[in-house]
Amino acid sequence: MPLKILVVDDDLGTRLSISDYLELSGYSVIMANDGQDALSMVEENHPDLMVTDIVMPRMNGYELVRQVRQQAEFRLLPVILLTARTKTQERILGYQSGCDLYLPKPFELEELAAAIRNLLARSQIIQSEYRFSHQDAFNGAKFIKAIDGQNHLSTPTPNSQLLQSLTTREQEVLELLTHGLSNAEMGHQLHLSPRTVEKYVSSLLRKTLTSNRAELVRFAIKHGLVE
Repeated sequence: MPLKILVVDDDLGTRLSISDYLELSGYSVIMANDGQDALSMVEENHPDLMVTDIVMPRMNGYELVRQVRQQAEFRLLPVILLTARTKTQERILGYQSGCDLYLPKPFELEELAAAIRNLLARSQIIQSEYRFSHQDAFNGAKFIKAIDGQNHLSTPTPNSQLLQSLTTREQEVLELLTHGLSNAEMGHQLHLSPRTVEKYVSSLLRKTLTSNRAELVRFAIKHGLVE
């Protein structure tokens, strides 16, 4: 079954040119002309990747990505933002909203296709690891349940031990981090300075043995450290 890509843009010509090119490349494509329709299509169709414009009626691309990321099942959905805006602050807003790649217009379709292939390949690896981890957790739970039934004793799993080792602040920072918030945004919600937030992030990286925030978020979701 071909991988499914959602293309979101209020410009019909752009939607059709991207859609035609991706379909010729072997993908299944669905389209939306604004962020509100796109959000519904994400929930109904569960695409493998989303390509979206930023400036659109009813709901812009920034808000679309933020709302998608708020749903646990779509936190790892690969997202590419397309826009004619090229200012640094606007690119920063794109990454803060939770996009994986920011591609300025005009762009070559070959470049977009290459980016899509790369993100989809990475996504497939992450999903495979996620399924493998859940199978391990399921098998481990059955084993512990069997032992507990025989000995009336329970052994804490590594995940529960790690969760118990996190402080309340670390858990709060980790939860906000999975929503794509910056240090400043997390600090505003938690009444902390960005420098203090960064210290908590560094502690989380050390405890989870991850090397960057993206790995930390994937680790937290995969091991059930966040809801």
